[in-house]
Amino acid sequence: MIRYKKLGYAVLCVTDLEKSIDFYTNIVGMQFVEQVGETAYLRTSHDHHNLILEQAPEAGLKRVGFELEKASQFDDVFNYLQEKGLNPRELSAKEAQELAQGRTLRFKDPILGVTYEMYVEMMQMGTAYKPTNGLEIECLLHVVYETNQFDEVYDFLVNTMNMAVSDIQGREMAWAWLRVWPNPYHHSFAITKGPENKLNHIAYKVKSIDDIGKQVNVLKNHNVKIHLGPGRHHPSGSVFLYYADPDGITLEYSQGMEEFPEENPREPRRLEPSLLTLDEWGGQPGKDFGKYGKLIVEDEEVVPQ
Repeated sequence: MIRYKKLGYAVLCVTDLEKSIDFYTNIVGMQFVEQVGETAYLRTSHDHHNLILEQAPEAGLKRVGFELEKASQFDDVFNYLQEKGLNPRELSAKEAQELAQGRTLRFKDPILGVTYEMYVEMMQMGTAYKPTNGLEIECLLHVVYETNQFDEVYDFLVNTMNMAVSDIQGREMAWAWLRVWPNPYHHSFAITKGPENKLNHIAYKVKSIDDIGKQVNVLKNHNVKIHLGPGRHHPSGSVFLYYADPDGITLEYSQGMEEFPEENPREPRRLEPSLLTLDEWGGQPGKDFGKYGKLIVEDEEVVPQ
């Protein structure tokens, strides 16, 4: 059984690395750590990185990293993934050191082709995270996919990746909000039905609701497109704000998300498929909400259809 400490980081491919570094530091509020060639590392905590940006021909999500609860679980998780036929690979010491991580394994999502990573340590920076724009991010909160293979992806994330179900939506289940148990946040992953397999958005938890209010003005002052919000999600109870990065990828600021105890959590709810479930305040997403962002398959492998 996989037990997670947290959703640790994401790797985004971007088409203009310099422009994206500027955006994610000065607009989003992350702290630049270092750049190695065409790869940049940014953080929102004492971790060496909570986001990696890579120069690429097209924009999208390349990899998702999870920190395991304890280092002692690494071998058992590796063996479990092998038994499930996922062909995990442990990174060499050199590869892990380049990432400023301890023991690290990688494997591919068998349906979508995205690379997942599980690690047990990350180098801790000597100084606290300090935002460059006065807005405080506390962590990478969740990743959301749109998929035309919803049932298969749901089964894999719940029954193989051991994610816990917080809520679902619709008679035939068109949304699912999943948490990386026993991490308490309402969801670290979510999936929604759609005509293609792609990234819908990624979200960051901010320290206070004031950060969301301030960010509205930061975005307006820099002519950044706001897709939706501020508003309040019914499933998690969080206040949100969605906007676009330079490649059009949808980002979310989130604050006040429901947290679950490890023991005796509430049962998942089946929610109405309506705009009021998305936003209790009655907002409607713009036409480019969740529109851009491929799921990047490494090593030129073909995504199963």
